Amino acid sequence: MSVCGTAYSVPRTRCALWPWVRTSAAVTVPLRKLPYPHDRSPGAEASAPHDGGMTSTRPAPHRVITPSILYFGTPVVVLSTLNADGSANLAPVSSAWALADVFVLGLGADGHTVRNLRARPELVLNFPAPHQWPQVEALALLTGADPVPPGKPAGCRYEPDKFGAAGWRPLRSELVGPPRVLECPVHVEGFATDLRPDATGQFVVVEARTLRVHADPAIVVGDTSHIDTAAWSPLVYNFRHYFGLGPRLGKAKRAEN
Repeated sequence: MSVCGTAYSVPRTRCALWPWVRTSAAVTVPLRKLPYPHDRSPGAEASAPHDGGMTSTRPAPHRVITPSILYFGTPVVVLSTLNADGSANLAPVSSAWALADVFVLGLGADGHTVRNLRARPELVLNFPAPHQWPQVEALALLTGADPVPPGKPAGCRYEPDKFGAAGWRPLRSELVGPPRVLECPVHVEGFATDLRPDATGQFVVVEARTLRVHADPAIVVGDTSHIDTAAWSPLVYNFRHYFGLGPRLGKAKRAEN
């Protein structure tokens, strides 16, 4: 695979049991050559912008840095999937965002969750509240894979009972097999429609279609389907530190409530 070349291969064969899931074989997708910064010779400057001279030429106050991670702040999701024996697996996920009713997830390519989703694509996205960060962290160095995959961080160990390890209770889902986490304020039942490698091959990008959303009545506006944004705060993962939301700063023009 090469993101700087003219083509790359992406898994595209559909699963026999779940025809909406594409898991193996490959198709070639053309890519346009992009002028990435690392393609420039050492010392070369970027081309001047065509903005009529409006761009400042003064030295910027910013520093060039090379962070080891780029978690600028994303909601934490605890993903429920099913193991081969029918038991449940829980995995904390820090790379998750939504496009309408589709969630996009970033998962480690060698992780147990990816193995589960390739075979059984049903899932639940459980959204914990900020005060539940210790339960999330209790899952951080646990894996449902035995033996522990070599790519896992030091100290990682096999744990078949993730619910027990986190001190959480399973709640039967309505449309999918994996259970929900009773204590989490929001549950999203869904199924993975696509799993494909990222540009490095170290991760898998998962697209998941929403089937049903469950929310604690305490964070819902009356009898509507609107989340009360003054009552709900996601647990946010910010450069491997846990945060909640601060006071509301403003309202988008497209907000419905």
